Amino acid sequence: MTSPRIYLDYNATSPLREESRAAVGAALDLVGNPSSVHGFGREARRAVEAAREAVAALVGAAPAEVVFTSGATEANNLALGALGGRGLLTSAIEHPSVLEAADAGRLPVDAQGRVDLTVLQSQLERREGQAFVSVMLANNETGVVQPIAEISALVKAAGGLLHCDAVQAVGRLPVDMAELGVDYLSLSSHKLGGPKGAGALIVREGAPLVAQQRGGGQERRLRAGTENVPAIAGFGAACRAIDRDFAEGAAFQSWRDRFEDQLLAIAPETRIFGREAPRLANTSCFANPFLPAETQLIALDLAGIAVSSGSACSSGKVSASHVLLAMGAEPALAGSALRVSLGWASREADLDCFLEAWGRLYKGNMDRRRAS
Repeated sequence: MTSPRIYLDYNATSPLREESRAAVGAALDLVGNPSSVHGFGREARRAVEAAREAVAALVGAAPAEVVFTSGATEANNLALGALGGRGLLTSAIEHPSVLEAADAGRLPVDAQGRVDLTVLQSQLERREGQAFVSVMLANNETGVVQPIAEISALVKAAGGLLHCDAVQAVGRLPVDMAELGVDYLSLSSHKLGGPKGAGALIVREGAPLVAQQRGGGQERRLRAGTENVPAIAGFGAACRAIDRDFAEGAAFQSWRDRFEDQLLAIAPETRIFGREAPRLANTSCFANPFLPAETQLIALDLAGIAVSSGSACSSGKVSASHVLLAMGAEPALAGSALRVSLGWASREADLDCFLEAWGRLYKGNMDRRRAS
């Protein structure tokens, strides 16, 4: 009898929802190009616009403010080009699709992973010209939530623009673009249980934006190229399923807290990152100094359990996390970190299976250390 496979890596990607699967299948049968004016094209256009309405409703935006992209990486790159790369400030813990997209000043974070607002204000006061600030809503590795409304107040007082990568937060926190006070918001379909290959940049009405991809009039001439109708339709279906998620996900915080308490009972020297800060209820990032991340990942994978050592966007390599280093973790400890993340199909028993397998690994490692 084979052991069940357990998926605890929702921050990397979510399993496809049945609603999204059905929407993708229906869209694959649509023949027309959504830019065509005949009946076939209008059917495809209706599928795109229905998804646009669902995406907009999820974050309190207007449908006309939604620009569909191939994913959040493209959305981030598109947003960061709004001022031609001038005046950029980002936090030190941003996703690589922000950090590597432009030459920008870096805002430090404290030991809990929260942006230092004093430094932000100082940097804004010294800026010449209009500032453009990019800070994520929730970190993909630690789950730590940033004070975006407070950041927005500082940026707006300085006459700047604010971009927020909300990829990890949407579907796990209620997100309203106006309440956050942001000008640009990046989203990803596959983090929500939609298909890979679709994302969106929400652009506040009146905010500047320069097309990075040219050659057609699609997406109000802000993103050329025929829309990926099946992926966009699946994205919209995932967004419509989010309200149910909030009810189902209410248990995640108690699951996570119990999980972390039991983890510390097994190995008290384990460090849990961002535990004193507001965090996504679905995310736990921790490190044990006696267990390298690669050793843990291999052993857990052999046990049928999928977790991550941090971001899944580093070509599969296991290395010290830039996020944890920015939070002041020693390189060796940062190189031992694991991330467990829950989602729409998770069960509390999945965490129990992880603890059993990880506990065996830890005990075996400590027994060998004592014997040597």
